[in-house]
Amino acid sequence: MAGTMLAQGGRMSVSCAAPAGGVALPSLRSSKFGGDVSAFRCRNVAKGMKLKQQVVRPVGLFPSSEDGFGFLKRFQRPRTVEANVAVPTRTLVMPEEKEDDSFDASAPPPFTLSDIRAAIPKHCWEKNVWKSMSYVVRDVAIVFGLAAGAAYLNNWFVWPLYWFAQGTMFWALFVLGHDCGHGSFSNNKALNSFVGHLAHSSILVPFHGWRISHRTHHQNHGHVENDESWHPLTEKMYRDLDGGSRTGRLTLPWAMFAYPFYLWGRSPGKEGSHYDPKSDLFVPSEKNEVLTSTACWTAMVALLLGLTVAAGPMWMLKLYVVPYWLNVVWLDVVTYLHHHGYDKKVPWYRGEEWNYMRGGLSTIDRDYGIFNNIHHDIGTHVVHHLFPQIPHYNLIEATEAVKPVLGKYYREPAKSPGPFPTHLFSTLLKSFEEDHYETESHFYEYGTGG
Repeated sequence: MAGTMLAQGGRMSVSCAAPAGGVALPSLRSSKFGGDVSAFRCRNVAKGMKLKQQVVRPVGLFPSSEDGFGFLKRFQRPRTVEANVAVPTRTLVMPEEKEDDSFDASAPPPFTLSDIRAAIPKHCWEKNVWKSMSYVVRDVAIVFGLAAGAAYLNNWFVWPLYWFAQGTMFWALFVLGHDCGHGSFSNNKALNSFVGHLAHSSILVPFHGWRISHRTHHQNHGHVENDESWHPLTEKMYRDLDGGSRTGRLTLPWAMFAYPFYLWGRSPGKEGSHYDPKSDLFVPSEKNEVLTSTACWTAMVALLLGLTVAAGPMWMLKLYVVPYWLNVVWLDVVTYLHHHGYDKKVPWYRGEEWNYMRGGLSTIDRDYGIFNNIHHDIGTHVVHHLFPQIPHYNLIEATEAVKPVLGKYYREPAKSPGPFPTHLFSTLLKSFEEDHYETESHFYEYGTGG
């Protein structure tokens, strides 16, 4: 690699040119850290004789693109790929395995975000608004059908079955609103906002407030300090928590009821509310959106209070309150398992070792048995984290397409032993027993591993 060194205020900056026999696809750029190298993302700084790469964290940098690829395209030359699947013409060599045959997931990947994207068929990116709306119609019809059936039968054999089924459907509604927040529901922003508010307000989630903080989560996932939710604590942070916070964060079953409290006050160590436009979660230009969602949330609370007066507290408890809390359990369990509880430590990064792709690769796919289709394949989480614009009904195909590129960096999910994912109970319990905090050795900096 040929390079030019320039003196800049006592600091040596190094600009590098690609080798003559480089990558055949002109838009593919790689770095020591496995991410795309572009003008805004990194620079090489020579301090004395030691060369170090600095990666700029994209906190809130991309207002219109969840994964930042739209921003990257400004710096990339056009590519001419005609086939549905572009196969990289260079050999992807996986990092060497250790003597005990254990794969080091923290090692810099030999592929780039562009390599992964190129492997996904073009039609997987297409959003079919009629198909998306059909899922809304299906879920809403099931929700009202379950409520009507339970109210008609009204016996204590039926109610527990109803609570579980309806709580699951409330969670399915959340996932549809989640897709609207990512823009993977349709290309129509107004339709995404309308359906998102309909789905989320009905289960007491402020759509825009959550959408914006969830965008922050995607843009910073895998970063110890900057991730938004379920990020690991350092041992010092854990020891400094008061007894109630320590018990509430990582002790079953309380942590599985945490979501409404997170909406009000965020995770330990962070401040702000998803309902308050003045929260540091938001920028001033997002004030009206946050106010709109908070108003919709307030209207739903008023409706529920009115129905409680009209039908009686017991009816509302049975028809709505219990399913709502089961929906919260679904949400907390699923989101937790997508980021914790693998049989080997999932890498988290800080400082210069973090980049968007490596953060996305530290997520975990899960198999939820018969619930995969019911909650819109949210278990196919790795590709979703890397490319949240892909509609949920194309995630499985996209995941199969990228597996050859990812190799061992993809964690194949354990298959459900039957229709119900009972295998995940032991995983969850084990994680809550062991993952109270992470030691410094589990945070990866400058390629040191852990």
